[in-house]
Amino acid sequence: MERTLSIIKPDAVEGNHIGGIIGKFEKAGLRPVAMRMMHLSQRDASEFYEVHAARPFYKDLVGFMTRSPVLVMVLEGVNAVAANRDIMGATNPADAAEGTIRKEFAKNIEENSVHGSDSAENAAREIAFFFSTTEIYPKG
Repeated sequence: MERTLSIIKPDAVEGNHIGGIIGKFEKAGLRPVAMRMMHLSQRDASEFYEVHAARPFYKDLVGFMTRSPVLVMVLEGVNAVAANRDIMGATNPADAAEGTIRKEFAKNIEENSVHGSDSAENAAREIAFFFSTTEIYPKG
């Protein structure tokens, strides 16, 4: 069993796609074990996406992620990081496979509905950014 972080981004929350997205995760065998709806502050979004700070899209990404609420989740399952990335689909929804979250719900490459950890190491860091161990169930 493995855990990964998933964020349902502002475009998908605004589009009322939370249930559809969570349903895709559950159908694929990923179980939400922690979740929180929140409005990211400028500081939190800047810090969370700091890895992209030198990239030209960083300022727009932070602006997008702070424009309205997001749903932050810890997903648990067998090979959760890879499974989540498969379910999300390609970053650009135009390149995403049929049936993936981004193909079905994303507007474009900038408003692509979901974030998912890209490695087990980053998943651990990202989960700790949003959740304490006591907020993740089942415990232990």
